[in-house]
Amino acid sequence: MATAATTASPATGALAANPALLLRGLRKAFVDVVAVDGLNLEVARGECFGLLGPNGAGKTTTIEICEGLTTADSGTVELLGLDWRRGEAELRQRIGIQLQETQFPDKLTVEETIRLFRSFFHRGIDVEEIIKSAELEEKRKSRVVGLSGGQKQRLAMACALVGNPELLFLDEPTTGLDPQARRHLWDLVDELKKAGRTIILTTHYMDEAERLCDRVGIMDHGKIIALGTPAELISSVGGEHIVEFALSGSPTFDPATLLVIPGIQSHRIDAGLHQLAVSELHTAVPLIFTKLAENGWHLSEFRTHSATLEDVFVSLTGRNLRDA
Repeated sequence: MATAATTASPATGALAANPALLLRGLRKAFVDVVAVDGLNLEVARGECFGLLGPNGAGKTTTIEICEGLTTADSGTVELLGLDWRRGEAELRQRIGIQLQETQFPDKLTVEETIRLFRSFFHRGIDVEEIIKSAELEEKRKSRVVGLSGGQKQRLAMACALVGNPELLFLDEPTTGLDPQARRHLWDLVDELKKAGRTIILTTHYMDEAERLCDRVGIMDHGKIIALGTPAELISSVGGEHIVEFALSGSPTFDPATLLVIPGIQSHRIDAGLHQLAVSELHTAVPLIFTKLAENGWHLSEFRTHSATLEDVFVSLTGRNLRDA
């Protein structure tokens, strides 16, 4: 993709004094539902920040407030040092937005659609360059109605970028895409990161957040409940690996029997499965089998996986990320 006008490296420690996004005490309620509850957040310039959470967590409302589509009840919202009340016209020229689903006019071609969006900006990227960057050359004369889901998402990305934005909002950009189309959009985001653009990404795919984001904020009940790099959040689970198992029948199970095993950090039950956070898998698993056998507990399921951001979310909220 074309490079931004300015570049910045993602923050790895304290955030810069002049963040790309600043939220302080943000609050939004709908009738008797508090969607955003006193939210505080900073995103550094040049950072790819992921906002995660289940349906109803408040992340969509938060993003819509940031994009200027919804007005907050109270709190501070600053983008690139500006706010929507005093700097709307300038902000519209400096940010880009890709919605989860964008409805383009069916009868326009790809090229006509991009030229239409380019006309909204005082300055921006050349249409030919955007078409090439989005790998839409072969579809430039095709009407929107005939595009595949992946091609429409690449077109949406192209339209979001044609104004050469400093700050880019990507709202679940790969939802519903096949694996190949999904990975192509990941490559596009990688190029945007290399160009130093600031990206705010919402997604329900944990592998996507781990792959693309410098930092991640997990949101629930209108608040940020965890914040850090993917590696930092995963390490907070208490172990590098998760052991899941189910027992046949209805035995009386005492987790304390397993928690004495070296390397086992914690135990919880999720959807009928026992989950152990384990730091040393190779030594813990044989001892788990031994303890289960000694107590007459018989396995009906057993599996292991590396700890993920979804494990972080479940450990914090007791719910899977995609639970409504």
